[in-house]
Amino acid sequence: VQLQASGGGLVQAGESLRLSCASSRSIFRATRLGWYRQAPGKQREMVALIQSDAGKNYADFVKGRFTASRDNSKNTVALQMNSLQVEDTAVYCCYIQWGLTPGSWGQGTQVTVSS
Repeated sequence: VQLQASGGGLVQAGESLRLSCASSRSIFRATRLGWYRQAPGKQREMVALIQSDAGKNYADFVKGRFTASRDNSKNTVALQMNSLQVEDTAVYCCYIQWGLTPGSWGQGTQVTVSS
């Protein structure tokens, strides 16, 4: 399975970005989809996850600002990021899991937020 993430870039604080992750495998039966991020010198952390029951989990630091979504017809998962903050600067990776097997990771896309 290949996951291709796109949409990262350099923006100013307060602006928005939309990340997208395209899967080479159908995501119709994916059980968990989402985004993680890793900032320099920090551990990878969960940003947003979409569960198989359509429930969504968001990290406290992005609640109300970021929205994760899936499009089964296009085999994509997206992350709409609004009101970006300097602290959101990181490499963002998408993650998709099917069933109980280990999930697949995208290559990551850099998001840089300047003040």
